[in-house]
Amino acid sequence: MSFPLLTATAALPAIGAIATAAVPAARRTAAKWLALLFSLATLVLAGVALARFEPGGARYQLTESHAWIKDFGVRYELGVDGIGVALMALTALLIPFVILAGWHDADPLETKSSRWRPTQGFFALILMVEAMVILSFEATDVFLFYILFEAMLIPMYFLIGGFGDRAHAGSDENAAAQRSYAAVKFLLYNLVGGLIMLAAVIGLYVVAGTFSLSEIAEARANGSLSMATSTERWLFLGFFFAFAVKAPLWPLHTWLPNAMGEATSPVAVLITAVVDKVGTFAMLRFCLQLFPEASKWATPVILVLALISIVYGALLAVGQRDIKRLIAYASISHFGFIILGIFAMTSQGQSGATLYMVNHGISTAALMLVAGFLITRRGSRLIADYGGVQKVAPVLAGTFLIGGLATLSLPGLSPFVSEFLVLVGTFSAYPAAGIVATSGIVLAALYVLVLYQRTMTGPVKAGVQGMADLRARELVVVLPLIALLIFLGVYPKPLTEIVNPAVQHTMSDVQKKDPQPEVEAAK
Repeated sequence: MSFPLLTATAALPAIGAIATAAVPAARRTAAKWLALLFSLATLVLAGVALARFEPGGARYQLTESHAWIKDFGVRYELGVDGIGVALMALTALLIPFVILAGWHDADPLETKSSRWRPTQGFFALILMVEAMVILSFEATDVFLFYILFEAMLIPMYFLIGGFGDRAHAGSDENAAAQRSYAAVKFLLYNLVGGLIMLAAVIGLYVVAGTFSLSEIAEARANGSLSMATSTERWLFLGFFFAFAVKAPLWPLHTWLPNAMGEATSPVAVLITAVVDKVGTFAMLRFCLQLFPEASKWATPVILVLALISIVYGALLAVGQRDIKRLIAYASISHFGFIILGIFAMTSQGQSGATLYMVNHGISTAALMLVAGFLITRRGSRLIADYGGVQKVAPVLAGTFLIGGLATLSLPGLSPFVSEFLVLVGTFSAYPAAGIVATSGIVLAALYVLVLYQRTMTGPVKAGVQGMADLRARELVVVLPLIALLIFLGVYPKPLTEIVNPAVQHTMSDVQKKDPQPEVEAAK
């Protein structure tokens, strides 16, 4: 039997989580280095999987299949297509930067409400989230995916509620209450979505007699699986609701600003750049593949919700006074673009949506981590407390600007390619939706440039004087992300070659073809 590469890629961070948690309490630095080494080893394995993946080969590659719960037809079944392997690589890439950026975020505190912070637990939870997210991108058994979809909520709950932002305004007791509220809201929203999905998963098994994606696809192809239209639509709604909460899509988005605002900046990156991608990925893998007719039936409503997310998220970002909440609302707008690209059901739109998932992960990580370094220095998340940072910390201000320009999809940076493809794909099928979505670009320029102007330019405020510039560890975190933003912005071909064949398979699932341009005959 060949080496189980996909299992090893997910198992390594899980083993690392256990090993890190087992480090004695006094050896905090050793625990940090151990977590970092396991994350780097996972990145190497993910790189091997990416290198072994053949874009022109079978739809699912590096497959593994073993019996798990025989009585219910549940299998431990893994495989990656171009979309899954790209997001798996993104996850493995970001976690080392998350760990480095959060190097001191769980160090002991000497306050009335908290005299210690379990450093080992913080890094162990990050690695456990990584393991579950990677395995969810690999799972081709619906029940296995559901277990992972729900299980990742547990470590995220403790990361949000137990390790909050130290720049919280107010007393320690108030900060703890806000963290607890954000963590519980995150958990309840996602649990409700997961419970509705569980009912749909059971319904799918009743109809199909299996949880295996490959078996369901084969049954559809040979005509042995027929699903009533009403049944398919109800099952689709059960799956889509859970994924829309995770994504998040308006009006199911309200947990995200609270969670990102109260979490540490590295954990905020984990939420929006890693965990939330599971929702949009699952729309492509499960909603469109399992329920093609229902996906087309629901498209008009979903496109409207996506457009509302784009405009609403951007408008609220413009009005924010809190740096982290601004980035959170910007992410809601960006997820609207991703979902718009998916359900435009054109090859350009879906390719753009997949690229958007990857590029949004990199750009949001760059912006949020630099914002975290800024907030740690000043001790405040409020925009009004900043001014003139570029005069005292020019490197910090410069990297913050590049992260912001990537967020507004400036040409030459990787998110531009994604947003352009989404808009092209949307315009070709739904011109009116494309016009509305374009307003999100204008609003993005507004909230990013106003944020930079208020924090980085102008007179140096009293609390900013003497602010240190980025240190070596922080540069190691930020510079590779910026390099990737520039490289993929100038040369996106390596990524598009991987995802485009998977997009064509998805287009075939829903039996959609790209609209043909109307060209008048030459006179």
